[in-house]
Amino acid sequence: MPSFVTLDSLSFAAPDGRVLLDHLTLSFGAERTGLVGRNGVGKTTLVRLILGELSPFAGSVSVQGRVGVLRQALRPPPGASVGDLLGVSEMLARLRRIEAGEGTPDDLAEADWTLEARLAEALAGVGLEGLDLERPAAALSGGQTTRAALAGLIAAQPDLLILDEPTNNLDVEARELVAETLGRWKGGAIVVSHDRALLRRMDRIVELSALGAEVHGGGYDVYIERKAEAEAAAERALSDAQKESARVARDAQTAAERKARRDAAGKRHGASGSMPRIVAGGLKRRAEESAGRGQVLAERLKADAAETLAKAEARVERVRRLAFELPPSGVAAGKPVLSLEDVTFAYPGAPPVVRSLSLRLAGRERVALVGPNGAGKTTILKLAAGELEPTAGRVIRGVAPAFLDQQTALLGEQGSLVDAFVRLNPKATPNAARAALARFLFRNTAADKPLSALSGGERLRAALACVLMGDRPPGLLILDEPTNHLDLDSIGAVEAALSGYDGALLMVSHDADFLQAVGVGRTVGL
Repeated sequence: MPSFVTLDSLSFAAPDGRVLLDHLTLSFGAERTGLVGRNGVGKTTLVRLILGELSPFAGSVSVQGRVGVLRQALRPPPGASVGDLLGVSEMLARLRRIEAGEGTPDDLAEADWTLEARLAEALAGVGLEGLDLERPAAALSGGQTTRAALAGLIAAQPDLLILDEPTNNLDVEARELVAETLGRWKGGAIVVSHDRALLRRMDRIVELSALGAEVHGGGYDVYIERKAEAEAAAERALSDAQKESARVARDAQTAAERKARRDAAGKRHGASGSMPRIVAGGLKRRAEESAGRGQVLAERLKADAAETLAKAEARVERVRRLAFELPPSGVAAGKPVLSLEDVTFAYPGAPPVVRSLSLRLAGRERVALVGPNGAGKTTILKLAAGELEPTAGRVIRGVAPAFLDQQTALLGEQGSLVDAFVRLNPKATPNAARAALARFLFRNTAADKPLSALSGGERLRAALACVLMGDRPPGLLILDEPTNHLDLDSIGAVEAALSGYDGALLMVSHDADFLQAVGVGRTVGL
């Protein structure tokens, strides 16, 4: 299989000196590769190196063929049309001139006669059949913009696609359309994603970590199975190395204590005068020589054990997982938690976003709102949380809710994690705040990290710590797209935290794996 991208001993460091890529050797060919890893590990940096936007500190990047890229933050320039977004306006204008009999020799030489047919097929494949290419690109929703840009790339037929989080902010139907489009793609693809359903469509998974790159043939499920096996083997090796290091240390201590007893006995015997001085001196020299050899041997054994332990620790990338008991919420089975009774909501001067909706939650129910973008899901969450008041109908809250929006606004931006915890839990002392944050993996100085410096995954984890580790967690937790912008490890941490929560959940999420993992038992379609 030909390689479109070859990385040879590639190294790169962040501006602060942190090494992101260290002698990475890897190739990408005509297969679909899912690129995964924790946020900050270097996935976007690797993409930028491939595209030539960054230069490596060492090693080389070789690119063969044409590359098409779909950025995560896709913002059409002001005044751009959909055709501009797709990169086809000039080529379509050339065809129009030829059809009107106004084409130049250059137009005839450069005309792409099958472009319109390829565009129509690609747009239909992403659910945008008949999209007006003269329409302003700014009129498209975020999800439509992403799908239209992907269609433009497919129609351009590059050798290699590079897609950066292509399903972020897409609803379930749009996600499936993108996954199906990639499933039909016959060229190469590098897909940076945490969307497990999309990653199942990949031919292989490449995981970037502090230890380098691990290549796993097959899709997401095979990757997870093999990763679990490798982690278990590495943990066993680490445990064995720790036991051996401890044994060597004990043996060295025992030998040192034995020598000390012999030395003390020899001194007492020498002091008694019963042994000739020349004999005592010879015994002392031999004892010192023997002790020296024993010390050298002990130090070598300790060094060998330490090296083995260090290698075992290097093979194990510590991925701490949240698994503990949370304080009880106090919500009894069957207790009325939330009731929306014939609720309608409209912004001033606009048609209703929500119309005549009735919804009830009781006890420890876990409910997800599903539906296309623009159906009013986030509006319903805000009505449930009390951030909006209904235009008609009423909302009854049987318990105090906590609302974590996509920006986790309740944390704020000022101060540290400890400050935020104490502000949201006034009875908590700074020491209690640190203990609670440590259980959500903000240990030691991490609890002093400024809120403004937290990543998206860290903010959500911090918000959950502040909400769930107070004296009494809320009886109803309301979440809006909690897995957006999180890496796979962060998603696993959030799933573990919510699995230990015994209150009611109302959430919006397009991630079917996440909904299953946290035990959602009912979905409400909008």
